[in-house]
Amino acid sequence: MSVQPLAPEVLAPAVVHTFAARRFVPPRPRFRIQRQLEVGADVIRQVARSLWAHKMRSVLTMFGIAWGVASLLLLVGMGEGFRSRNQRELDELGRDLMFLYPARAPAVQGSLRSGRMYLLTYQDYLDASHAPYVRIAVPVLVRDDARAVSEFASANGQITGVEPQYGELRYLPIEQGRWLNWSDEQQKRNVIVLGDELKKHLFPGQPPIDARVILNDVPFTVIGTLKRVGHGDNNATNMRAYIPFRTMSTFFAMPGENRRGCISFLNYSPRTRDEYKLAELEVHKVIAHNHSFDYRDKDAFDGWDTIQQSKMIGKVLDLMDAFLGSVGLVTLALGAIGVINIMLVSVGERTPEIGLRKAVGATRRSILVQFFLEGLTITGFSGGIGVAAAAGLIAVLQSMPANAEGFDPPCIVLSSALIAIGSLALAGIAAGLYPAYKAANLQPVEALRREQ
Repeated sequence: MSVQPLAPEVLAPAVVHTFAARRFVPPRPRFRIQRQLEVGADVIRQVARSLWAHKMRSVLTMFGIAWGVASLLLLVGMGEGFRSRNQRELDELGRDLMFLYPARAPAVQGSLRSGRMYLLTYQDYLDASHAPYVRIAVPVLVRDDARAVSEFASANGQITGVEPQYGELRYLPIEQGRWLNWSDEQQKRNVIVLGDELKKHLFPGQPPIDARVILNDVPFTVIGTLKRVGHGDNNATNMRAYIPFRTMSTFFAMPGENRRGCISFLNYSPRTRDEYKLAELEVHKVIAHNHSFDYRDKDAFDGWDTIQQSKMIGKVLDLMDAFLGSVGLVTLALGAIGVINIMLVSVGERTPEIGLRKAVGATRRSILVQFFLEGLTITGFSGGIGVAAAAGLIAVLQSMPANAEGFDPPCIVLSSALIAIGSLALAGIAAGLYPAYKAANLQPVEALRREQ
């Protein structure tokens, strides 16, 4: 039986279909990934060779970037150290704490020459504590002429008579024992809480709790001690002792005639931080009514508050941050200019190289990726060096036992580091991609002609 050959009109479509099917068979995923890895490794090697071929230029540019980043981080970190120290000192005074002291009111309304001194009284405290917008108020009675004696030593400190809610207003962390309570106040107990420095003077190396202290021949029992407050030689708060207000009024009232029932000053706090001006106005109305003068006369009041102080310090610190940040940004800008310069020069010098690579089959995408990686490598690596240098110097400053007065050790601000490195990376990448894009769009022959 003979086999008849297929007619050409039948064979041709079949052959074409077979070759077409073979031509468009996609490569296996494993080979595709391997090819992409080879291309990526080749681009990375080309980036390394390019940077190594211009070692001095690359090193100088990277030094400028690292210096700019480190300078910015150090300057901003110093500003944050100053901010945190001042904020902590205000926090150690108390939460939203406001003071009102005795002052001088006009003897004749509207007269600036006449004046009379008025003292704050316990009744002023009672009325102010019920004033609108006032969250809490405390009468404070202070004597600086009391001498404290223990069985081990003696010391001169400040004796402060307060009610128990004083511990809610002021920052008074208990180290041992307890704080004053309302039973101590109502029963006029002879109990005392010692500040850290006063405790060290009266009980050097000895347990103070339940020990006896003599204040101007009056015996007191130590019920608590406070942790150290403040830093350095600021020992005024730590040399204080606290006793119940009624006990203080009985044994250590303000000296002088007609001063029984008077207090040294008044502490109070607004209901919310935003209402501090309203609370101040209401307290002024109470005091003016009790002492018969116009509450609108601001010269008749002597006060201070941590809220206003915090806002003023905040404005100063914001200005200082802006100044330090601008100085750091100028330094950073110099580094960015160096990045832009090296990328522009590098691309200009390598236009013939780009033409040659296109002539041997390089794609525009691979060329752009190479210059993208070069800019990213320079900025990323040198920016990391700058961050590491700043972090190392800051670690050294933090390990020092004594810091500058008014400053906490500087700290790394992560947002500043990210902004610095990010802006430099954008500058370097943009400076490299733009001329590389123009060169990659040239015909290979035209690019090769630009070689001088």
